[in-house]
Amino acid sequence: MNRLLILFIVLVYSFESYADTTQNNVSGGNTSITGGYSASTTYESGSSSSSTTTNTSNSNIKSAPPAAYAPGFNGSGIDVCSTGVSGGLQTFTFGISGGKSVRDLNCERIKLARELKANGMAVAAVSLLCQDARVFAAMENAGTPCPYKGKIGKAATKEWKKYGKLRPDFEQYTKALKIIEEQEKKEAIKFEKEFNKAAGKSKSSK
Repeated sequence: MNRLLILFIVLVYSFESYADTTQNNVSGGNTSITGGYSASTTYESGSSSSSTTTNTSNSNIKSAPPAAYAPGFNGSGIDVCSTGVSGGLQTFTFGISGGKSVRDLNCERIKLARELKANGMAVAAVSLLCQDARVFAAMENAGTPCPYKGKIGKAATKEWKKYGKLRPDFEQYTKALKIIEEQEKKEAIKFEKEFNKAAGKSKSSK
């Protein structure tokens, strides 16, 4: 009896709770009305969403090519008078390098003169060194002119004046002669003025 009473009460409560609720489901819509309150959500059928994304990326990367390295050149041997010369050129698309050895004539002259001196040929050694214009001028300024065809001292000086174009320092020698001539002309004019002045005084005194 008690169970029937409890079941009856539950049924009555359920009927009273949901009696004022209406649920309608329509294609494309959903409406719920409860106790005078309504909430509506509508979705339009056939709705679509379109999203388009376009990315464009351009890359232009240029890297430098390997550099053209100039090769190194060394003289082969201890007693060899030569120096190495090398160089390289590098552009963005092309590179080239090269090198060569160059004779050092002044080094050869010194070594040859040293050998001549060691073998007792002092005059020949000095003559070889005198092929350098600097040595030739230094010897002349020191009053010990370079040998000329086996002649030394004043005899050599006379020959060098006679054949001045054969001097290793000919260009420097001609420039020096012009300076000396200009200076001698100035001194001659000065001497002439002083002489005429002295002669005029002597005449006036008489």
